[in-house]
Amino acid sequence: MPDSIEKISKKLKKEMKKKRYRHTMGVRYTAQALAMRFGEDISRAGYAGVLHDCAKNLSDEKMLSECRKFGVSCTETEQKQVYLLHAKLGAKYAACLYGIDDLEILSAIRWHTTGKPGMSKLEKILYIADYIEPNRKAIPGLEEIRHMAFQNLDETMYLILRNTLEYLRENTKEAVRDIEEHTIAAYEFYRMVHETSKEDNCME
Repeated sequence: MPDSIEKISKKLKKEMKKKRYRHTMGVRYTAQALAMRFGEDISRAGYAGVLHDCAKNLSDEKMLSECRKFGVSCTETEQKQVYLLHAKLGAKYAACLYGIDDLEILSAIRWHTTGKPGMSKLEKILYIADYIEPNRKAIPGLEEIRHMAFQNLDETMYLILRNTLEYLRENTKEAVRDIEEHTIAAYEFYRMVHETSKEDNCME
């Protein structure tokens, strides 16, 4: 059995910078609120939220070292953008250091940064909570996304992924091929869900 969420929170508070801890708590409570709204287990959402960034306080060198230690594979893109590895490594930490054996919680942590096609309800809740939690600075489209988050998870995924890809394409020097492939695949998946939903609504 893992420690209680409160005990894990106290441990992380000692390890994280103040800003990262405040974000973590924001994600935890937002994930739990979304869980209540959409009928997901509140405790599972809480564990996913509190542990989602448990590996993010590492330097690039330390993160790569820990990935080798825990057998976490690194893609070419991840070696260029090491921060992406905190999700994979965080899932390993959650299992090995914090006693989480719920595979869906671990998967939610694993995919909370890039997303992927066909995410589970808990995976979507954590991904969305990480984007909309109250401590996030205001960015274009955020209020619309926050409003949609409590109405439709799939539509919210589409809006976030669209915003994310637009930002990456406008603000990164690397070609689109260097944008994490899972994010592109996730966007295409939820774009199709969005388009199908629009067509269904037009036929009603």
